[in-house]
Amino acid sequence: MARRDDRDDRTDDPDPDAGRERERPVTTDLHTFAVQLRRMNGEINRLVHGFAGEHGLHATDVLALAAILDAPEPLTPGRLREHLGLTSGAVTACLDRLERAGHVRRVRESPDRRVVHLHYVPDARSAARAHFRPLADVTASVRSRFTEDELSVVLRFLSAMNDQLATVRSPGR
Repeated sequence: MARRDDRDDRTDDPDPDAGRERERPVTTDLHTFAVQLRRMNGEINRLVHGFAGEHGLHATDVLALAAILDAPEPLTPGRLREHLGLTSGAVTACLDRLERAGHVRRVRESPDRRVVHLHYVPDARSAARAHFRPLADVTASVRSRFTEDELSVVLRFLSAMNDQLATVRSPGR
């Protein structure tokens, strides 16, 4: 018969992880992706709306700022209109607000003086970086939990999602 001390030292305990928090199995069905994408979109929108409110802008204005910032070359109002899916008048109103608020400059730097390029003002870029610093910090923290191979898969997924979503048009458009 085993003594109490012997029973406590056994390694064949039926549940060695009892009492420890267990990692939940990962579900990769469509519903789970939809929920997580909506959650992330909601959190990012919360930050975007906060920035817009602090600067007297609309959420669409912040999307325009992001497009101008992320563009590989200076955007024109026409390309911004296409990117955002807005009318010419809506883009003009958006750019007017952004220019008045000191976030962008319209510059005619082409030999064709009709061509206008949009530039993010450096001081405004600093304000945006300061506001969105928590997003950058969270992104860095979460990235550190994954291997380069895992991050590569995540980026492939996000890129494919963005590419496909760019082709989807709302009904009636």
